Formats: sequence, structure tokens, C-alpha cells
Amino acid sequence: MKNIFYKLLILVVAPLLAVSCDDKDAFAELNSNAVVTANLSNSSVVLEASNADAEALTITWSEPDFGYKAAPSYTIYLDNAGDNFGKPEKISAGKELQKTLTVSELNAILLKLELEQGSPADVEVKVVAELGDYNGIESSAVMLNATAYQDKLDLSTTWGLVGSATVNGWDGPDMPFFQTETADVYVAYVTLVDGAIKFRENNSWDNNYGDTDADGSIEPNGTDITIEAGTYKITLDLAANTWSKELFTWGLVGSATTNAWDGPDMPLEYDPYSDTWKAIVTLVEGEIKVRKNNTWGGDYGDVDSDGILDQEDGNNIAVTAGTYLVTVNLKDLSYSLESIDVWGIVGSATPNAWDGPDTKFKLDYSQENVWYLNNMTLIDGEIKFRQNDAWDVNYGDIDGDKILDTDDGNNIVVTAGTYNFTLDFSNPDSPTYTME
Repeated sequence: MKNIFYKLLILVVAPLLAVSCDDKDAFAELNSNAVVTANLSNSSVVLEASNADAEALTITWSEPDFGYKAAPSYTIYLDNAGDNFGKPEKISAGKELQKTLTVSELNAILLKLELEQGSPADVEVKVVAELGDYNGIESSAVMLNATAYQDKLDLSTTWGLVGSATVNGWDGPDMPFFQTETADVYVAYVTLVDGAIKFRENNSWDNNYGDTDADGSIEPNGTDITIEAGTYKITLDLAANTWSKELFTWGLVGSATTNAWDGPDMPLEYDPYSDTWKAIVTLVEGEIKVRKNNTWGGDYGDVDSDGILDQEDGNNIAVTAGTYLVTVNLKDLSYSLESIDVWGIVGSATPNAWDGPDTKFKLDYSQENVWYLNNMTLIDGEIKFRQNDAWDVNYGDIDGDKILDTDDGNNIVVTAGTYNFTLDFSNPDSPTYTME
């Protein structure tokens, strides 16, 4: 019986082995000479804010011949010429063979590469085709000469506030002063503790001022200035060699706010990139007003509901429950309340684990659709990023390439430590994050 069984087994298996060995098409062999070639629709672009929504650049590439039917994923890399793609900006293109960028999208990328606005500069572009665990193949770099525009105000100065009363003490970095409409007159909006301050340039002691006689006049290398805890507007006048301070806050008060009509108010913070006051706030259904220094008198509402603040009677602003980005422009008294989704970090490595509430990111006013979270302490574990403490919209990173994805099993493994995070949604097709 055994002999009969073995003979039958050989009759069944042998033809299969013959087919496996003889049929050369049964196995696909990777073509090691596969190449991808990238091309640009324009070799030179000058971007202008007035054309923000227009098409600026189309990047196309050839489909590599891997030796069999394949479906690679493509990523576009852009970096300053000569930097060898050391810190590139990346754009995920999926499985398409081209990607078109609008003026605003390309401009945002160029500004992240720190191109000087209004000045042409060379940027290298390449395309990487990735196929499973295969390392991928890269196109040769093609050169783009690009001129970016600044889409934000730049009120920055070289001057700052340093001292034991500031957030970083005497070591800095200093709390910044911003430009005003008057030359050589600078302003800082700061919250200080009891202590001392001085004014200095470029985070250095080479050029610094104090107030030796405590009379509002400043002197080079002058005496430290004693100050009490509070939130201030500090004005530095380098033309008149004077300085001044005043208690200074703007906030929201009302039945829709956390502390209702009694306050303290929900604070607004100064945004030097638009010269406005902003905050992300969660409100209940009710009413709000805008006021200074948590006090009545000089407060603002909107009696006509026209988006312009006024001081008329009966001007409380009615709001519905929700989370809003509030913007107040004190120059023209315009304001807005825009519904906004807020990003947070969740996971076993975070203080509230997977159940939340999540630790929230702050909006980076200097860039479109970029969020940041500094000094986040984690334990060994995993994290993800999600909107509004819910799982409807969430991201991880399955490949560990700092490009956010929604794949299964994409929890991000972290070790214990304190980190600074950014979430960058300026390119919605290829959101990214940093973790340092």
C-alpha cells in the first residue's frame, strides 16, 4: 500500500514541479535598471499674492518599468539648491504621475525652505518612486528658479526683553519687541512675574539698555528695571531713549464664556503676523463682548451684527455653541468668529492615555494650517493626532517617514521624554509632522 501511495504522490507533484521550474513567467523579476524621470511645466516662476489660487507649477514624471505590473507610490522632494535634500519639503502624490501646485501652495513650500521674499532662488526638485519594502528609485534633480512672496506681515525686530521677570530669565531667548507705525518705536505684549528686566538687541549683551534713575529714560548698560507681576504693553522708544509700561489685556466676556459676565475674561493674544488679537475659544450658546483689562468702560459689541465693533447700547454679540477662532482688529474695529477644528495628541504615552481629553495644539499664526505643541512630556508608549477629541479624523505614521497617514496600525511609538511637535496641513494631500 505504501508503494502505491508514493507512486500516486509522485504522479501528482511532479507535473507541478515541472511547471514551476520550466515556466519562466511564473515568477516576476525586479528590473534593477528601472528609472523615473521628472519634468517641470516651468523652469522659472515668480509668485504673486494676487494670483494665490492660480496654477503655478505642474510636476510630471515617467512611470518606471519594474519588469512587471507594479503600482508604486510617488513622493516629490523640494530643497534649496546645493543642500543635497538634507531637509527637504515633501509632497505625497499617491500613485498619480503628476502633481499641480497652486501659487499659494508652492509659495508656502518655498517659505518653509526659508527663501527670501522677492528674491529669485534655485530650488531642486526630484521624484521618488517607492514600491513596498523596495528602497525606491529617485529621479535626477531638476532645477526650479522661484521667487516667493511674503503672505504675512513681518513686524519682527532685533530687540527683546530679558530678565528674571521674563519666561526665559536672564539667559533668553528674549521676549520680542515688534515694529509700530513710528520708526524706532517698538512694542512688546508680555506677561511677567515679579523681578527685573532690561532691553537688548539680538539676544546679546553687546547692545543693552537699563534705567539707572528709574525715571523712564534708558541708558546703555543701565541698571536693571524692577517690575511687578502682570500682563503689560511695554513701549521702547530708541529715538527718544525712553520706555513705558501699562497693564494691557484684551479678552472676551459674557454668558457664552467660561466665567460668564463676571470674568476673568477669556484672553486674546497678539498676532504680529496680522497685527490683530486672536484666540481659539470654546463657547456655549449665549452672548459675548470684547473688553480691555477685564474692566467695563470702553468695551465693545456689535449692535448691527455687521462684523464691526461699536460701543452702542444693546450691542451684545449672540453666539451659538462651538469652538471658534476669534480675530479682533483694533485698528479698524473689525472682528470675526470662525468655526475651527482643534488638533490634539492622544495615546498611551500621553497624560490621559487613549480616552483623552487630548493635549491641544496651538495655531501657528505665522503659517497657514500649521499647529504646534511645545514642551510635551511623554512616557514610553504610542501616540496619534486627532481632531476635537474624537476619532472621526485622526492620523498616525505607519512608515515612520514623518508623513501623516490613515493606514491601519499606524500608531507612532515614542520613548519617554519632552518633545516639541508641529502638524503641517498646508498641503492637504501630504500632511506632515515633526517631533523634536
